[in-house]
Amino acid sequence: MSGFNLKTGKDRFSPKDLIELPRPDAGKANAAGDLVLASLSKYSFEDKKNHKSLVVTSLLSAIGPVDFPLANGGEAFWLDDRTVGYVVANEETKTAGIYSISVHLTNETLDLTSDPPASVLLGKFPTASPSNFRYAAKAGVLVFSENVYEDGDLTKVPENDEKWQNRGHTALVYDDTFERHWDTWTVPKRPSLFTVKLYKDADKHWHFGDKFYNVLNGTGHHTPVEPFGGASDYDVSENYIVYTTKDPDLPEAWHTKQNVYLVDFTGSQKPRELTSSKQGATRNPVFNAQGDKVAWVELDEDGYESDRGKVVIYDLKKDIRYTLTQPWDRSVDELAFSQESTFLYLTAGDHARSKLFVLPIPDTPDESTTHPSLPPKYFTPQPLTHSGAVTALQILPNDRLIFSRSSLQGPNDVFVIHGLHELEADFVKTQGNFKWKGTPEQITRFTEKALVGKTLRPPEDFYFEGAEGKQVHGFVVKPYGWKEGDRKKWPGLLFIHGGPQGAWDDRWSTRWNPNAFAHQEYFVVAINPTGSTTFGQDFTDAIAKDWGGKPFVDLQKGWKYALDKYPEIDPDRAVAAGASWGGYAINWIQGHPEYGFNFKALVCHDGVFDATYNGYSTDELFFFNHDWGGRPWDKGTREVLEKYNPINYVHKWSTPQLVIHGSKDYRLPETDGIGAFHALKQQGVPTRLVIFPDENHWVLNHGNSLKWNYEVFRWFDLFLRKDNADADVERKN
Repeated sequence: MSGFNLKTGKDRFSPKDLIELPRPDAGKANAAGDLVLASLSKYSFEDKKNHKSLVVTSLLSAIGPVDFPLANGGEAFWLDDRTVGYVVANEETKTAGIYSISVHLTNETLDLTSDPPASVLLGKFPTASPSNFRYAAKAGVLVFSENVYEDGDLTKVPENDEKWQNRGHTALVYDDTFERHWDTWTVPKRPSLFTVKLYKDADKHWHFGDKFYNVLNGTGHHTPVEPFGGASDYDVSENYIVYTTKDPDLPEAWHTKQNVYLVDFTGSQKPRELTSSKQGATRNPVFNAQGDKVAWVELDEDGYESDRGKVVIYDLKKDIRYTLTQPWDRSVDELAFSQESTFLYLTAGDHARSKLFVLPIPDTPDESTTHPSLPPKYFTPQPLTHSGAVTALQILPNDRLIFSRSSLQGPNDVFVIHGLHELEADFVKTQGNFKWKGTPEQITRFTEKALVGKTLRPPEDFYFEGAEGKQVHGFVVKPYGWKEGDRKKWPGLLFIHGGPQGAWDDRWSTRWNPNAFAHQEYFVVAINPTGSTTFGQDFTDAIAKDWGGKPFVDLQKGWKYALDKYPEIDPDRAVAAGASWGGYAINWIQGHPEYGFNFKALVCHDGVFDATYNGYSTDELFFFNHDWGGRPWDKGTREVLEKYNPINYVHKWSTPQLVIHGSKDYRLPETDGIGAFHALKQQGVPTRLVIFPDENHWVLNHGNSLKWNYEVFRWFDLFLRKDNADADVERKN
């Protein structure tokens, strides 16, 4: 289209700025608690490279940060208080080497040097993709994950790889699900946990062992749990590993049940199950500092990935397991024991934020129970933060806690809370009516310089009465150039989130970033309708078997509320976009013009077109079976599908729609996007199909991401511009 370009400028946050902005991961402190490291990646369109580095910052002074380039990438972790280990693959030898970086800290300087030089290895892995490292310093054991064949032998992976590649055909043959998962066809290799000796001798020389133990060999267990599992799927103490894994006796595609196990560092003993065998999924198992307690997050219902996540504590000495947050109507994500194991720090979603909470730990009950009798102070965690999205909790020496936090105004930065003992003492005194008056200290400012001059607005929350009289949340991000009292009208954009058990929250995103849309001069409205998380489990559960029902009452009422509350939104220049369930919502809105949204253009990314087909073709069958009430051929499910399947209303489609899909999306196969495109084309509705052959349910490649933004904004611009001859011609075409 002639004349269209993305809006850029020194004070604008453009899609290109979003993609090139440094991307820090969560901070990791050393055992002494005086230094924190974070890996940083920064893409450059100029040389089309993703530049990676390691950043180390002092936690006790203003010294630093120090940026250490990692030319070949790699994964970094602490070996001791002054040594960082990092593992990097060698593409030629198809192995990986482990190196060390020495950290030199004085009262005035902080410096990093490669020690030994990069040409000398501490040790070598027989494969190229070991990952998810955890170092048990007192035991001198490095724990990591890697994909291996059925024999479980790490050293034979290269030989088995060669046999697989030279098997004489390309056929993939399956007797069980998953035949493919997320974006990958299942092959004989599965993830497992390994250990190897790694220690420093009296002369301060590091030694890397030559024997690798597969601690899960012969168990049928696979960790990290695919497709998104990582180092948070297990933890280490001085002698043991605790891990979560899918139940090996159940079909993976239609069950979510995960068990938690304890195993020694060599796998010489059979893993000990800690879960009751009556749970659904589990996640984030952690040890306390003393190694005599384990906590994890547990869901009750097998087959439901968005059930409420409760805290379970297992006392290893007393062999007793109990649920701690049974009465609390929020879903827990991450956990960390206090140094003395008298308090638990945790994160949980609450009103579109992922907050940090604190909760005292009671004495272990006399017997295992899911409903322990506890005083009120143990019932409800109390918040320590109220904005952004907190992750990567870590308890530090000297009465401190570290975490990382992002928000709609920027990516991860590291924060510290001081004075935990005083905080905990105050909690005990208030008998659960605790309100912390302190403020976390910000340690890093990874993207501050890159964002100078670019105003990224915080979300402005609003609530309205939605379906069945429920209070429903939304927020707006006001456009670039907006001024208080200005009578200028702005095009409105309704964001519809995926999931559907998800939420628009105060969290940084490199894909659906409200500020990137606002800086293209859209007034962004993001609503969390029925089915959204962080507003209580009943609200989340209420979308099951009702995809086209209550959520759209909420969206209609919320959109009207936003138009009334913000008269600067131009209702005659409004558009909407969504992905996954949000893409289903776009297709559903297409078939229901009586909703009266009056959108001029729509964008559907990887959305459900034929819900029945999705029930057969999706990878994780448990999701469909739960949300639609059964398998697609079951009588009750067929009735729900008849009512809420978008293809049943295709004859009403009339709004111009951009359709985007990834060919490696096995959650919602690309034929859903192609089918929607064909339906629009044959009815003469303006449409365009954008296929990314190398992308999955998300768009991750940097160049593809910029193209995605260009196509989305170009599409909106085409149908929002007035008195433009070029646009009129293209609209007709």
